[in-house]
Amino acid sequence: MIQYVLKKNINEKMPNAYGKFFAYPVITQTYDIDQLVDHMASHNTPFSRGAIKGMITDMVACIRELVLQGIAVKIADLAILSIGIKNKAGAATEKEFTIAKNIEGLKIRARGTGDFSCLNLSLDGTLKKASALLGDGTTTDTNPDTGKDTPGGENTDQGGSGTTGGSDVGI
Repeated sequence: MIQYVLKKNINEKMPNAYGKFFAYPVITQTYDIDQLVDHMASHNTPFSRGAIKGMITDMVACIRELVLQGIAVKIADLAILSIGIKNKAGAATEKEFTIAKNIEGLKIRARGTGDFSCLNLSLDGTLKKASALLGDGTTTDTNPDTGKDTPGGENTDQGGSGTTGGSDVGI
């Protein structure tokens, strides 16, 4: 069950979305590698907790290494991970383009694949509005959308603008 809250877009630079409400998922917690290992070990696996942690830790290091070499890594039924570039502004000509002036930084892109693709998530996922403490089904908008990325780096595009195809996490 995926819970959501509604937030009003107050970014005037997005005229098609300005003043409208959009759903945002409620993330209840974040697991680190140790918590993921504990979860995986609880599924009656023949592998020890240490073996699982070692393989995951090595996998993370290798994925980072490959992605930083410009190689996309596909993990079946999860995601294709690749590098992206955050551009500041375009240059009028190739000759005028410089990294310092035109590139803000790098990001990692994750695009769901197989059983974890957008289509399958839409078919398998169920949504429920997160209840407010007020009990009337509404939520107080404590974090209105300003059109900027959220602190965790996840893209908050609304109304069809911004980037799509996964989370944009700065490196």
